[in-house]
Amino acid sequence: MKFNAKDLALLARRPSGCFDKEGKLKICRVVGDEKLIEPRERWCRLKGNLLFLMKNKSSEASEVVILERCWVVEFRSKTDVSIVLKFQSGEPDLYLEAASKPDCESWAVALGEANSEGLQNKIQQLRRLIMEIKEERSSDEARHFLPSSQVDSLGEPQFTSIQRIANEPKLEFSLACKDLVAATRDRKLNTFIQVSVVHPAEHILTRYSSTEIVEGTRDPLFLTGVTFPPEYPIYEETKIKLTVYDVKDKSQDTVRTSVLPDHKEPRADVGRSFLGCTTFRVGDLVKSKEQQLTLTLRTSDGGKTVGTIEVNLVKMGELEDGETDHITTDAQDQKCALVRECTATEGISGKDNLPSLNAVLKNPICKLYRFPTSDNKWMRIREQMAETTLSFHVPKELINLHIKEDMRRNQELKDLGELAPHWDNMRKSVIAHCDQMLSMYQDTLAELGKHTGSSFKSSCSKGEKTLEFIPINLHLQRMHVHSPRLKDALYDVITVGAPAAHFQGFKNGGLRKLLSKFEAERRNTGYQCIYYSPENTAKAKEVLSNINHLQPLISSHADLLLNSASQHSPDSLKNSLKMLSEKTELFVHAFKDQLVRSALLALYTARPGCPLKKPAVPRNSAEEGGDLQHQDHPSQIKRQDSIPHHSEYDEEEWDRVWANVGKSLNCVIAMVDRLLEKDVSNSKESENDPSAADCKVLHTGGDWYEQLYPLVITLKDCMGEVVTRAKQSMAFVLLQELACGLPQCLMLTLRRDIVFSQALAGLVCGFIIKLHTGLHDQGFLQQLHTVGLLVQYEGLLSTYSEEAGMLEDMAVGISDLQKVMFKVIEAKSEDFLPIITGRREHYVIEVQLPAKMFELLPQEIKEGKLLRMYPVLFNVGINEQQTLAERFGDTTLQENINQENLELLKEYYKLFTEKMPPDCLPHFQEQNDLKGLLENLHQNIQAKKRKNVEIMWLAATICRKLNGVRFTCCKSAKDRTSMSVTLEQCSILRDEHQLHKDFFIRALDCMRREGCRIENVLKNVKCRKYAFNMIQLMAFPKYYRPPEGTYGKADT
Repeated sequence: MKFNAKDLALLARRPSGCFDKEGKLKICRVVGDEKLIEPRERWCRLKGNLLFLMKNKSSEASEVVILERCWVVEFRSKTDVSIVLKFQSGEPDLYLEAASKPDCESWAVALGEANSEGLQNKIQQLRRLIMEIKEERSSDEARHFLPSSQVDSLGEPQFTSIQRIANEPKLEFSLACKDLVAATRDRKLNTFIQVSVVHPAEHILTRYSSTEIVEGTRDPLFLTGVTFPPEYPIYEETKIKLTVYDVKDKSQDTVRTSVLPDHKEPRADVGRSFLGCTTFRVGDLVKSKEQQLTLTLRTSDGGKTVGTIEVNLVKMGELEDGETDHITTDAQDQKCALVRECTATEGISGKDNLPSLNAVLKNPICKLYRFPTSDNKWMRIREQMAETTLSFHVPKELINLHIKEDMRRNQELKDLGELAPHWDNMRKSVIAHCDQMLSMYQDTLAELGKHTGSSFKSSCSKGEKTLEFIPINLHLQRMHVHSPRLKDALYDVITVGAPAAHFQGFKNGGLRKLLSKFEAERRNTGYQCIYYSPENTAKAKEVLSNINHLQPLISSHADLLLNSASQHSPDSLKNSLKMLSEKTELFVHAFKDQLVRSALLALYTARPGCPLKKPAVPRNSAEEGGDLQHQDHPSQIKRQDSIPHHSEYDEEEWDRVWANVGKSLNCVIAMVDRLLEKDVSNSKESENDPSAADCKVLHTGGDWYEQLYPLVITLKDCMGEVVTRAKQSMAFVLLQELACGLPQCLMLTLRRDIVFSQALAGLVCGFIIKLHTGLHDQGFLQQLHTVGLLVQYEGLLSTYSEEAGMLEDMAVGISDLQKVMFKVIEAKSEDFLPIITGRREHYVIEVQLPAKMFELLPQEIKEGKLLRMYPVLFNVGINEQQTLAERFGDTTLQENINQENLELLKEYYKLFTEKMPPDCLPHFQEQNDLKGLLENLHQNIQAKKRKNVEIMWLAATICRKLNGVRFTCCKSAKDRTSMSVTLEQCSILRDEHQLHKDFFIRALDCMRREGCRIENVLKNVKCRKYAFNMIQLMAFPKYYRPPEGTYGKADT
């Protein structure tokens, strides 16, 4: 090439603003992988396709590089800040090293676009945009020629809607190409199709989705289809653009895994090349007789034909006509079958089901696949993912209950009355700390009330204080399978980040370790308070809860009894007395415990001026006999951790007060019996003397009320005396619990509330989804109210470093779910969100159903029977940190959790076999299958094999066979969870739906590369890449590794 050296020197010395880019780079020549010399710093200036290299900014150019017939290789690791220019001429490569990663990336872009090929790509992009504008201009011009009055009368443009079944996708289609033309004759194409949408109202091209990459053929048939969810704004006038690309290197195909503006096309140097594109109207596809379009692919200038694309409409209920032989070359006769969304085939329609589900699920993402079966038929799979409003609704309801409970407790502490100085100071300190915690809960609730936007908490926000009660990345993952010879099947998994207190951190471990350590310190360290066991403090909370629940009920029934007496209604009087007796007996039974008696004594000795005499250890009534013989042990009287006795205290006084309630009730019962007997005798007399009976009736109503009124008042007074004493005694027990552990006790309560809130939100979501899908399964509904619901959690956390603390939090949070009960009620309004009632350690979740759905439930559930939950957790770490734990650390935590939960699972299975008939399981699930799976799970847990993922697969299979709810969790429910969920889906297709064995890996890659889980990654970190690197993946089990090109740099 000829050039004028003088002119180049003048160009290199021009002012900075004249250059496309300039800055410092370290530069050297490279042959192979060896640098000829050490990189030297140079001032670089880029102008057009000329790169000037100078010793410093003011010196002469020492070298000029012409950027033609070369390409840029950019290294994708987080730390590498270098790029290499490779030349087709064979001259040594040019190595350039920047000061930072952003600077390196900007140089790579600038150098890649500097040559004539980059300019040609820009011209092609502009041509494509011009073609798209021309396609839309005809309708716009027609509108412009209308008179202004007619234009105004048109108002908003009217578009033709696509008629679909409620709650079904608006449009679904599959794709295949034929006779694609490669740039070079010998090249084998690796192609994928990018799908873009041109909205008729906005005329803007929006990138929508992509197929998977099909390798080594010019007639690719794509397994990944295209689906538009019900709420997507697509009409018959909408245009779909299909662009076919040839991928040179999947590991460098970064545009498909990153976020770009919709109108921008990828650079030509990112591992792909443009083959051709075509456009069609949705209306043409929907109205076509064959439900299929064959479109011609053309180059960007619209001239050369490079192949054809076949678009097949997917419609509900359409069955397979063709075989799948030669599926990579012949797709002409293949038609797609639409997967049904609802498992019920009769009864409730999708329209009836829609309102209650829409109240829970939001922003669904749908993906469509077609896979061959082992008998050469096609199966259709619809994969869906949706976030849930329960992510915020449940925590807000729960925090509100915490606030009310804590305010009530603080008031009960204040109502203890006058205490000795030591105890009074203790009470003031406890109330001050409790008020601080109460204020924190109130602030958190206020912040959550301000939240707007998405209904899920992204993995990037897991450490935010204001969102610490919100579950991380909570989603429903659903797979619906439509097979030609098998019944349609639905598989749901709830994916959520491990319930853990990320903001508080894991420096000292998680809840499992912290609670154990705290209880040991309370037991073994001397405090100036009385020690009560966790069982005793839990009993005290239960007694207080029973008081608050039963006292107003008894008062209400007593008033109804008096009202019945005033109306002289014998039947009503009997019913009111029956209800009053039942509630009063429950009330009396609530205080039949040694704890109340001993706490009253302790409170008596804590009053001012009451000297201490003899200490005695508090005990449960169940432990009373066993503890008496050890009462005088020296270790028990060294500390003030026991309840003191006092010679002036009458220990039988409480028995008398407590017994007075029963005696008062007996008096009421006796009086009612007497009145009813008298009424019967009067009725007999009335038969003989009607006139005398009329006179008696006038006075009897008043007599009944007047005779019952003093007895009812006495009952209320006796009950009030019991309530006052019992409340104060139990509040004194709680005072000891709080005082012995300030401030650790309150901080642990906060941490436990945070973890429980995250776990409960996921559980409520899982229960509601399972209830909706099982409404027509009478066996499941019988199991639900007879045995309860199995809830199986799959954990993927390691037992190393911080994740060990997360696992400890998660284990306690899931265990606490055993104290949650569910109740199904009929919705009285359009608000179908669940209602939460109760207190810590005892919550009831009321799930609301529309009237038509509620009628399908068994009578037991409709009458309000409480439904039990049986949560179990099995964890197997799979990442590189688990490798460190297995070789240099400790895996005891994981082994203990798996063993403990295996016993819980066995207990549930035993209960299931005892209470349920054998025919309640699906027909293909035999009892022997479950026994064998449980035994196999037991053996795998005992084997203590490294990264034994067989444990997770067995536990998940048992859960599905027992009609349970499945959860999958890792730190953020994004990367490892995605690998596990997609592997589970493909394994189900292989084992239950005859997926062709040769397509297992390809199906797995499809779901991981283009499925819902990569969309989940995008939602969380704004990048379509799983947060793994090559070194990490070497430690992963084989089938938990993502396909090439889908992992790399991403913030987690």
